[in-house]
Amino acid sequence: MPDAAISPLSNASASSRALGRRDLRTLGLSALGGALEFYDFVVFVFFAIPLSHLFFPKDTASWLAQLQVYGIFAAGYLARPLGGIVMAHYGDKLGRKKMFTLSVFLMAVPTLGIGLLPVYVQIGMLAPLLLLLLRVVQGIAVGGEVPGAWVFVAEHVPAQRIGFACASLTSGLTVGILIGSLVAATINHRMTPAEVLDWGWRLPFLVGGVFGFFAVWLRRWLSETPVFEAMHARRELALGLPLRQVFERHLPSVLLSMLVTWMLTAAIVVMILMTPSLVQSVFHVEPERAFLGNNVASFALALGCLCYGWLADRIGYPRALLLGAAGLLVSSYALYLDLQVGGAHFVALYALAGFSVGVVGVVPALMVVAFPPAVRFSGLSFSYNIAYALFGGLTPPLIGLLVQRFGVLAPAHYVAFTAVIGIAVAAWSMATRRAGHDVARAGG
Repeated sequence: MPDAAISPLSNASASSRALGRRDLRTLGLSALGGALEFYDFVVFVFFAIPLSHLFFPKDTASWLAQLQVYGIFAAGYLARPLGGIVMAHYGDKLGRKKMFTLSVFLMAVPTLGIGLLPVYVQIGMLAPLLLLLLRVVQGIAVGGEVPGAWVFVAEHVPAQRIGFACASLTSGLTVGILIGSLVAATINHRMTPAEVLDWGWRLPFLVGGVFGFFAVWLRRWLSETPVFEAMHARRELALGLPLRQVFERHLPSVLLSMLVTWMLTAAIVVMILMTPSLVQSVFHVEPERAFLGNNVASFALALGCLCYGWLADRIGYPRALLLGAAGLLVSSYALYLDLQVGGAHFVALYALAGFSVGVVGVVPALMVVAFPPAVRFSGLSFSYNIAYALFGGLTPPLIGLLVQRFGVLAPAHYVAFTAVIGIAVAAWSMATRRAGHDVARAGG
């Protein structure tokens, strides 16, 4: 995978100019809209415990009910390839902006629907089935949103600012996680457990539906990317199926993109989304402290994304990935080892882990430059969504089973394993780049 080997057509400008006012406006609106949409997608996991009580029979074992809810959560990930592949096809054919707006609308509707759902005691098994259906629609929406957003911002900025552009969008998505965590913390602080089970759990989904429609309104101010407009004007859009060209010509890029997505998935799902529930159920941390730690970690993650994106533009994407993956490995063990002996430094170490998870800000830049513009949306979306469906979908129930079988450090072991994969990808990318430079010098 090249470090920044981008053709002139692959960006709005091949120069090293600074980000202009229009660039910053595009990044800001895209990040804000992404934050609101990603809140809708992830708030589900923050209420996994009350949902497990409400949408399954009361005589279901608590661990089994929670595992079933995580399974429904995972269904959203499994549905992502469908939305991602279809929206990416039309994004490469008809334009990035149209799909960018459609995805956020498709997220708002089911989020509002979840907030209005009747529970098990009211309609029986139809309740979890409807919850599953709405979660699948959410997955379809986010499958087109995330890769489409990365392509959209990358094609609006100068080539040498792609790292920061993609990281700023990723930071915005993680702010959506922070908003979800803050909402969950506020509800758990101000309401009794009985009130949460009675009606409080509905609030974050109802608010999320409103957020989603606001994001639709925000995106009407964005313009089509200069890269797509140039390809359209020169009639250089992909002929036939863009995804077929990806399979025929870009399989190495697909493989490497899937591997770095595996690391991204583990970092986000385990360290940010699942840890608040895990520290409560496994380490018996009180809910307020668990969500406080998650709020701090999510904020640190947003900052970490920006820092790693800035760093990637200066030292190269592979080197930034290498440093970040190593930090993720160390910080995940530090957090869970501390929890194992009482969690005296839980909040501080969770903040450090959150900042280390910021290495995910480098991943989209690596994937964007791996594919040429004509098939970029399709190549990135297929790689990212298939990997996220496989690893993101299996991770929540897998972690639950691993903790039961192998003990409380299982989440850290899993994250560390994927960090080693990230280190290997970075090392391979640097070696490939050096080999390419050596060949170029020999030929010159």
